[in-house]
Amino acid sequence: MGWWTELKSSGWKYPTTVLSLYGFLANCRVAEPFLTPYLIGPHKNISGDVVTNYLFPIWTYSYLAFLLPVFLLTDFLRYKPLIVLQGLFLVTNYILLCFAPGLPAMTLLQINYAVVTSTEVGYFSYIYSVIPVEKYQRATGYLRSAMLAGYTFGASLGQVLVSLAGLDYFYINTITLGIVSMAFLVSLWLPMPQRSMFFKEQTAAAVGAQQPEEPVMDKDGAGTGIEKMEHNGSTSWCSRKNMATAGRLLWQSFRDSYSSRHLIYWSLWWALATSGYVQVFNYTQLMWDHIEPSATSSIYNGGVEAVCSLVGALAAFSVGYIKVTWAVWGELALGLFSAVGAGAVFLMALTSSIWACYAGYAIFKSCYMLLITITTFQIASNLSMECYALTFGINTFVALSLQTIITAIVVDEAALGLKIVTQFIIYGSYYAAISVLFLTRGTYTACVNYHSHSGQKEASRPSGVISSERF
Repeated sequence: MGWWTELKSSGWKYPTTVLSLYGFLANCRVAEPFLTPYLIGPHKNISGDVVTNYLFPIWTYSYLAFLLPVFLLTDFLRYKPLIVLQGLFLVTNYILLCFAPGLPAMTLLQINYAVVTSTEVGYFSYIYSVIPVEKYQRATGYLRSAMLAGYTFGASLGQVLVSLAGLDYFYINTITLGIVSMAFLVSLWLPMPQRSMFFKEQTAAAVGAQQPEEPVMDKDGAGTGIEKMEHNGSTSWCSRKNMATAGRLLWQSFRDSYSSRHLIYWSLWWALATSGYVQVFNYTQLMWDHIEPSATSSIYNGGVEAVCSLVGALAAFSVGYIKVTWAVWGELALGLFSAVGAGAVFLMALTSSIWACYAGYAIFKSCYMLLITITTFQIASNLSMECYALTFGINTFVALSLQTIITAIVVDEAALGLKIVTQFIIYGSYYAAISVLFLTRGTYTACVNYHSHSGQKEASRPSGVISSERF
C-alpha cells in the first residue's frame, strides 16, 4: 500500500487521479449514442416528432435556467458538492430511463439531465482550486484525456453490444446505470477544496488585509488584483460584506476578461459556434433515424461517435504543433473552418445516404473541436485562471441563450416546429453566416497587418535606395 500513501501525500496527484477516474466513468455512457432509438422504440413508444419538438427543447430551457445559479453556487460551495450532485443526478437520469414509463417521466428526465449538464463547469474548476498553478497544464491534459477515453470507450462498447451481441437497449441502459453509479461513489473520495475564487470569508479577508498575498499574475506578468484566500474555518459566507466583495471581484474579472477587442472576437465565435454545435449534436440522432430508421435497419451510432471523438481529439491535439500567428490568421481560420462545417451540415441535411450523413457529422465535429481548442488556448493564454473561469461561464451562458432562441423559434412545437431536415438546413445556414462574418473580419485583419508590416519594412530602408520590390 506504499503507492497509495505516496499518492495521497503528493498534494496534486491524488485529486487529479480521483477526478480523472470520475471523468472517465461519468462520460462512459454506453447508452447515450442510442438514446433516440430507445425513446422512439417499443420501450418508451414516443413519436419522433414529440421527441424533436417537445422533449428535447425542455432540456434546452431547463439548462439555461440552471446554468447561471449553478455557476455561482459552484464557487460558493467550493466545487466538490456540485460534482457529487452531478454524479447523483446522472444516477437518477438512468433510473428514469430504465424504469420510469410514460411521457411525464421523460419530461422529468430532460429537467434532470439539465442539472447534469449545468454542473459540468465544476469538473475543471475543482482541480484548479486544489493543485498548485505549475501543475495546471498537466492536470488539464489528464482530465480531458479521461473524458475523451470514457466517451470513446462507452460509445465503442455500446456499438459492440448492439451489433455483435444483439443486446436490447434496455440492458445497455442498465449497464450505463451501473457505470455512472460507480462514478457517483468515486466523487465522494474527492478532497474538499479549501478556497474559492470569488467568495471569501470575512476573517480570511481580514487576515489578507494584515498580510497581503501576492496578486495572481496573468501570462504577461500583470496582476489581476484577485487574491486567493485560504479557508480558515469562518462561517461568514453569506454576510453582506462577503457578497459585496464577491460582486467586486466578479466585476473586476469581467472587465479584465473583455478588455481586449481581440479576446471579444474569440469569445464571440465561441458563443456563436457552440450554440450551433450543441444544436446539431442534440438532434443528429434524429437525422440519422430519419435517413435510416432504427426500427428496420442496423445502426452504427456508437461507432460513429467513437470515431468522431478520436478524429476530433487528433484535430485538437494537432493545434499544439501548428506554427501560426493566431493574432493575424486566427479569425480567418475561424471563418474558413466554419465554412467547412457549414458545408458538412448541409451534406447531412440533403443526403439520402446514411454513410454520407455520418461523414458529414465527423467533418463538422472535427472542425468544431479544432477551432474550440484554438479559441480556448487563445483566451486562456491571456487571462488569469479566475478571469478564464468567468469567461468560460459567460461564453457558455451566451451560447446557451442563443441556442434557446433557436430552439424556441425553429424546434419548439409552440412556434414553427419544423421537420428535422428543414432544421438542419437552417443550422447549416447559421454556420454559413458565422463563416461569412469571420472571413470578412479575418481578411480585414490580415490586410491591415500586411500593410502595416510592409510600411515598417519601407520605413527601415535607406531613403536613397530604390527597392526592386516596386517594379
